[in-house]
Amino acid sequence: MKSQALTNRRWFSPISYSLAIAAVAFALLGGSTDIAGAQQTMASSDKIWASFKGDVFGERQIISDTGLVRIEAPKRAQDAALVPVDIYIDPAKAPDGVKAVTLIIDVNPAPLAATFTLGKDAGVTHISTRVRVNDYSWLRAIAETGSGQLHMTQTFVKASGGCSAPAVKNTDEAMASMGKMKLRQFPEPAMSQVQELQLMIRHPNNSGFQRDPITQYFIPAHFVQKLSISQDDKLILAMEGGISISEDPNFRFDFKANGPGEIKVEATDTDGKVFQDQWPLEAAGL
Repeated sequence: MKSQALTNRRWFSPISYSLAIAAVAFALLGGSTDIAGAQQTMASSDKIWASFKGDVFGERQIISDTGLVRIEAPKRAQDAALVPVDIYIDPAKAPDGVKAVTLIIDVNPAPLAATFTLGKDAGVTHISTRVRVNDYSWLRAIAETGSGQLHMTQTFVKASGGCSAPAVKNTDEAMASMGKMKLRQFPEPAMSQVQELQLMIRHPNNSGFQRDPITQYFIPAHFVQKLSISQDDKLILAMEGGISISEDPNFRFDFKANGPGEIKVEATDTDGKVFQDQWPLEAAGL
């Protein structure tokens, strides 16, 4: 059974292309752990990136390592299905602002992990989430400025089997809690407009490459595809995600608060289910 994201060209390729890329990745990125092997896997990941980046960004120029965007992830993942990723933006190096950041995992069956759209004047400088990594791969963050420039940074992660790893929760438990949200708020200095939030959403976020432990059939892909976080209807952060975002999606980010207005969240999954919630902003300095 094919998911909407794997069959829709807006995700840059049909499933046949994604699976072909995955096959190349598995063939090229073996289990070598020595220096020569690591260099080979890095080069192979680069080749995969070169083969599909035009489907994502067309012929647009991508500038590397300017310092505008930075990505951090563990060099060797403890759990390939829950790899923490942090993306940082330096506003001083983007006078016209940053309007979107795209996260790419070269060797994953669908390399486009997520595109984050930043609200105008929201002041987002940090986004953290957890992803699946299927094999040794470069993780890339490409920031788009207000003028349309693309700035890329990357980090290499050693991981294996993240997209096919079994779910943490059983199916019944996952379905019973699906769509429930929790917002954690971190206190900031008094009179500070900058706030930090962490949004947690209960959802199996099935990749389509996991197997039912009893039947051994593949579990259909089912994940949070769209997410919008706003304050008083003013966008803070939006996401369009794919199969690489881990089970129970988790996003931590900062922003400039627009007064004491409520934080509203709306998420839509690939089955068309819509989940909503809202919370008052607990900011002592506002």
